[in-house]
Amino acid sequence: MSIIQLVHLSIEIFLSIGASGLFILGLLLLVECIAAIFPVVKQTGNHQSSLPNLKVAILVPAHNEETVITNTLSNLKITLKPQDELVVIADNCRDRTATIARNTGAIVLERKDSLHLGKGYALDYGLQYLANSAPDVVVFIDADCQVDKDAIAILSEMAMTTGKPVQANYLMTKPSQHSPKDSISAFAFKVKNLVRSQGMTRLGLPCLLAGTGMAFPWSVISSINTASADIVEDMKLGLDLSIVGYPPIFCPHARVIGNLPQNTEAAKSQRTRWEHGHLQTILTYVPKLFLAGLKQRRSELFLSALDLCIPPLSLLVVMWMSMMFITLLFFAASSMWIPLGVTGVTGFLILTAILISWTKFASSDLPLRELLAVPIYILWKIPLYCKFLIQPQKAWIRTERD
Repeated sequence: MSIIQLVHLSIEIFLSIGASGLFILGLLLLVECIAAIFPVVKQTGNHQSSLPNLKVAILVPAHNEETVITNTLSNLKITLKPQDELVVIADNCRDRTATIARNTGAIVLERKDSLHLGKGYALDYGLQYLANSAPDVVVFIDADCQVDKDAIAILSEMAMTTGKPVQANYLMTKPSQHSPKDSISAFAFKVKNLVRSQGMTRLGLPCLLAGTGMAFPWSVISSINTASADIVEDMKLGLDLSIVGYPPIFCPHARVIGNLPQNTEAAKSQRTRWEHGHLQTILTYVPKLFLAGLKQRRSELFLSALDLCIPPLSLLVVMWMSMMFITLLFFAASSMWIPLGVTGVTGFLILTAILISWTKFASSDLPLRELLAVPIYILWKIPLYCKFLIQPQKAWIRTERD
């Protein structure tokens, strides 16, 4: 075999391996989206009386949230039973967050620590307070979210009866004056938090935690350290719990709603934190999950690692487009058809998964003409991914409110 033939074969093998890896991610995404078509059976009954003596504590971490926290706390207050607690952690606040929260009747803990910044530290501070009179269930709710009427009761009962962490159906609403880019962003969020989580549940696998609308039995959350400066502390927490034997489960019937920022820079900051954090977690936790799966002989940890490998939807499309361009070049130059064929099939899998998700879960609030704006959305995201290669974001930065 000549040197030219050896180089040709090496390149074809390298491209085939890359195309095959992308194919596995596309196939897993499609399987999750197909599984999500079948609804999750509701596991709880009449939430007004099923577990009337259940003591629930709601923790609300808040950093300079004076403009939004009144609505959130008022919304939560009406869900409380007499024995429940609503606790706000006013974390390094420089505004009236603490005063406003006290005026609503919530318990307010003021935390001042300029060295340990981040939501994980605020939650740990709240859990230390609760340890003096431990509740049965702890629910984490962000200060800028709205919670459906029965969501707290559904989450709490499900956490108590299963003994596992429970993630609510956390979705994003578009800004009042939204662009097609905002619509695609809300759709991508729905694919990640609803479609894929529901698919994983139907497949009998744990879901990722999404940052808000999370319920934990006290015995579970008190057994793990939540103090962290990680910019996606929720994802880290869920994976840590899976490794120690408490895999989170998804509850689509309890809905929590957040708001996409109207301001372009705020939206960019939010997406940078989420997606850089997601990519850093892939690099950190995929090896951990595989090793834990080997040691504990738990197949669900291997599958969780594969699910975690699926990058944000727009990045997956960028990866496919890049691979398609490269394999087309080599096919034109030297007739390497195997990598091109595998990449072409992968594109079909990804497109089918997106269309299934849109048809089943988003066609009513995402018109087809806005769905066609996906290329614009991807172009907006490319600099964000390039920045990850040069200067990944590692510090937690609060998203500015509208």
